[in-house]
Amino acid sequence: MPERVLGVIGGSGLYEMAGLSDVEEVAIDTPFGPPSDTIVRGRIGDATLLFLPRHGRGHRLAPHLINYRANVCAMKRLGATALVSLSAVGSMREQIEPGHVVIVDQYIDMTRRRTSTFFDGDVVAHVAFADPVCPDLARAAALAAGRAGAVVHEGGTYVCIDGPQFSTRAESHLYRSFGVAVIGMTAMPEAKLAREAELPYATIAFATDYDAWHEAVAAVSVEAVLTILRKNVDLGKRIVAELAGLLPDPLSSPATHALRNSIITDKKAITSEAMERLDWLIGPYFKER
Repeated sequence: MPERVLGVIGGSGLYEMAGLSDVEEVAIDTPFGPPSDTIVRGRIGDATLLFLPRHGRGHRLAPHLINYRANVCAMKRLGATALVSLSAVGSMREQIEPGHVVIVDQYIDMTRRRTSTFFDGDVVAHVAFADPVCPDLARAAALAAGRAGAVVHEGGTYVCIDGPQFSTRAESHLYRSFGVAVIGMTAMPEAKLAREAELPYATIAFATDYDAWHEAVAAVSVEAVLTILRKNVDLGKRIVAELAGLLPDPLSSPATHALRNSIITDKKAITSEAMERLDWLIGPYFKER
């Protein structure tokens, strides 16, 4: 069986993983610049774990300033065979209470100022994205969360906004009318880039508040979010530890070979600079031709 390498991009409050052996910090650069921080690599059970704090240590990067392309590229180049996002979110449904976990299966992208593709010059590719989450990885994540003691909601749409401000009440009610389950600021373009990078992807969303729609609960604040996040740090670590032993075969994922029939630019039209920048991504396909 091929080695399983679990890439984890952690959200607020989760900057290190316990229970790792052979731990090292890896500084890596990418054609898109450096990722948010050094990547922690170690062994957990029979799997390798790669952990990257999305906002950097000390929470230095606002959601709209994160170098999502560098983060996903770094994970891919370090050998990740699956990519999981741990994300703090607002609940948009009464039954999803603060402290609960949602295994997301769809996204609505409301961001406006983020580069959402690796193909922004000289090479054109259109990957299928109708089902953005790897179903096998999502099922494994739900099972891991249950084993870790979480109250789990399987499935639900994540609406992603730019931030860094929280929603107005009018916006919160509008997003609720979309039928979404949670709201956050970091799933996009991370999920899109993971699909372009052919990485099976899933979001484990930790509800911290009710955004601004709930009439009987105070509107979301940093203080309220941090209170729940502190309680969720250990839960997130337990979920990752469980998931490392449940990773599915990546070859079963719709992300695998997502680029095989998606690159429409003729090799002769690709500049040497573009090929060098994207060789880690498209090189195998052009070598097949």
